Amino acid sequence: MTLQSIKYERGRLQILDQLLLPDTTRYVDVKNSEDGWQAIKKMQVRGAPAIAIVGCLSLGVELYDKTFMSVSDMQSFVTEKLNYLVTARPTAVNMADAAARFMAFSKTLADGSLSPGDAKIRLIEEFESMLEKDIATNKLIGKFGGEDILSRSGSKPIQILTHCNTGSLATAGYGTALGVIRYLHEQGKLDQAFCTETRPYNQGSRLTAYELVYEKMNATLICDSMAALLMHQKNISAVVVGADRVVSNGDTANKIGTYQLAIVAKHHGVPFYVACPLTTYDGSKKSGEEIVIEERPAKEMTTVKGINCWNPAFDVTPAELITGGIITEYGVFPPSKLKEELAKYQNDKL
Repeated sequence: MTLQSIKYERGRLQILDQLLLPDTTRYVDVKNSEDGWQAIKKMQVRGAPAIAIVGCLSLGVELYDKTFMSVSDMQSFVTEKLNYLVTARPTAVNMADAAARFMAFSKTLADGSLSPGDAKIRLIEEFESMLEKDIATNKLIGKFGGEDILSRSGSKPIQILTHCNTGSLATAGYGTALGVIRYLHEQGKLDQAFCTETRPYNQGSRLTAYELVYEKMNATLICDSMAALLMHQKNISAVVVGADRVVSNGDTANKIGTYQLAIVAKHHGVPFYVACPLTTYDGSKKSGEEIVIEERPAKEMTTVKGINCWNPAFDVTPAELITGGIITEYGVFPPSKLKEELAKYQNDKL
């Protein structure tokens, strides 16, 4: 059984507090959208898909006990709260994508056919559907990515390097990039998974390592600074990372340190993959230059007071370094073809 980072039943939401892992496993209640905003901002929940799911479900919990005089009143309330939730973490696109979709959906409920109470339940049901959809999407990403890596590797043992955390703790379950590793493990094809510690917040050493041990995969933790030597000495089959936003030319924003891994992978001839569900694709931006990069507090880095700090939480990997391809729930595509291919499925977001 995979780890469960989100526990939900209608009217009640709990999240696994990831600030306490791996030492303490504790679920905390999220009672409204303000709690959701705080949990996202403080990184009690993180990972682009999980941010959107928790954000929307936190609003769903708040709506459950709230009464509206009209559907238009509900629509105004929902629009205000969704726009607020987007501000918690600006780089990951999933929350903004979900907010736009659900604001559009809430407008369709104002046609006069539903009472305010019935319209509220319809919106909550849409929020709830995100959980099952995300797991189904992740399993498809795992299969497509895993099969593509196997097709390149022949009979060689598969050794994968991943960065940050992209598993059950970052999604509704199964995972994106870690879902690819999970699929290879399920097929009996995974020889070794390597994960970086992912400084300065240590999502790799705290969270990915925790998941890999929990799932009983053969896994090894490395410091971020060891990646070049690892690729030189250990016959790495592929690097697979997640994404917080992929734009129309294939440039990808992901956890800080991803860019340098892509450079090192290209130097060593190691295929570099990005796992990107449709909800993480942002066709409104032409290149990575347009992505807003969140900067985190200096206290995440410092041990000596008085030193200046620069702490960007993400970097942008240029499309030309994504040599393996971008793995979606519809297949694996070269970055240059991503916009064209995903255009066929844009209605799936609605």
